[in-house]
Amino acid sequence: MSDTPNSTRKTSVTEHTLSLLDRQISYTASADWQTLFDKDKPIADMFHVAYLAKAEAASSRPLTFVFNGGPGAASAYLHMGALGPKRIYFGENGALPKPPVRLIDNQESWLPFTDLVFIDPIGTGFSRSSQANSSDKADADAKPDEKSATKDSESSKEPKETEFWEVDRDLKALGEFIQRFLSRQNRWLSPIFIAGESYGGFRVAKLARMLQQEFGVGLSGAILISPALEFSLLYGSDYNLTSWTTVLPSFAASAAHHDRAEWAGQPGNMQAHLTAAEEFARKTLIPLLVMGDAMALEERQAAYEQMAKLIGLPQSIVERQAGRIGIDVFSRELLRDRQRIVGLYDASITAIDPFPDRTNFEGTDPTLDGLDRLFTGAINSHLRDTLGVETDLIYNLLNYETFKAWKFDMNGQLKQGFIGAVDDLRVGMTLNPYMQVYITHGLFDLVTPYFASNHLADLMKLNPEIRPNLTLKHYEGGHMFYTWERSRQEWFGEMQTFYQKAIE
Repeated sequence: MSDTPNSTRKTSVTEHTLSLLDRQISYTASADWQTLFDKDKPIADMFHVAYLAKAEAASSRPLTFVFNGGPGAASAYLHMGALGPKRIYFGENGALPKPPVRLIDNQESWLPFTDLVFIDPIGTGFSRSSQANSSDKADADAKPDEKSATKDSESSKEPKETEFWEVDRDLKALGEFIQRFLSRQNRWLSPIFIAGESYGGFRVAKLARMLQQEFGVGLSGAILISPALEFSLLYGSDYNLTSWTTVLPSFAASAAHHDRAEWAGQPGNMQAHLTAAEEFARKTLIPLLVMGDAMALEERQAAYEQMAKLIGLPQSIVERQAGRIGIDVFSRELLRDRQRIVGLYDASITAIDPFPDRTNFEGTDPTLDGLDRLFTGAINSHLRDTLGVETDLIYNLLNYETFKAWKFDMNGQLKQGFIGAVDDLRVGMTLNPYMQVYITHGLFDLVTPYFASNHLADLMKLNPEIRPNLTLKHYEGGHMFYTWERSRQEWFGEMQTFYQKAIE
């Protein structure tokens, strides 16, 4: 069977019941491909799963569009890890359970307070371009002596998905999908929310402006989960200083979790330790990095000593790095004496260092790489067995070809080589002064650290009338903090309140 959407796509609509501790919710699950067009010509089929609760006045229920990031990640992480009616059973505090993966009813599913639509961008999940269909037709229409040349020409082309693998085209595809879904389901009058994780949070910030300005979709709320908002904060150098400071509180949180930090305040008081780390980052580390050798040696030594105590590394390493501690250095050095590394996406997770005697770490990240087996098994079982999706397509959980080929050029709008989304979020919040925005992170995430979003929020210069519309709240855990039961439950309660506030 051809690996193309139109040859394998078949809408699957099934009925289910979510059993909660205090009630049951009947809902319809629709797994389908929605066609995207270019001048009325079909060019791609975007796969999605919609969970619509059976309720009176269903059109007035909130409706949330959900996607992950990467770029190149399917929506399975939020779908099967946090928001959907079924989720993966995780070990204590997000620990990876032994195979096989287990699925359970999700007591913290958002379905009680919003309908959910999980979207897989083109190239992820079962979403594909329509290039194969058009090339098959061209080959059929060609004369016999032209067919070979046609095939050679087609085979030399890049996959058509690459058209969607850039910032602006990706956003427009999501905007078109949302427009068409609202029309097909008669949901234009529903309260609309968007939620995205990691690069998906970047998408949410961009779409907070674009959906309203270009697609006419008013938003009641936008939820940014472990977002990467300004790419300049992801990469530090001798001359780009901010990223070294925004990651430091996450180092401090991780070191305290492993009992390697010298607690600032009462031992076990994580908030006091974080407050001290944040203050150090702003008032001591930034001047240290800015002044460099111009700072007196005694002051530098005092700063290095304080930093070492906060983040649990030997002072000699902090001095060697001149206060510029990268996430690779921290993950390798924090527990080196135990021959263990900590995860980049969740530094509370540890793994054995397979090459403890080598200068550079050559193993794999125990968090992102370790989770793949859980989510791949969970989403395939759920879609094919529970929801009855029939397709020979491979579900692309994380498409590295998409990640490697992604183009970040926004029509020449790059600023000093980096792209960002905070300006779009600011415009979106002023276009719609009723839209509520919620930004959340895991404290032990070193890749998209929570303090980066705190720092950016302080620089947004939001008008006092709309500043209360922005909420920042962070939880114990990593990039996917919802794998921690306590954090997932607390977040669930917070989101119930957030939705109620946004639609009241």
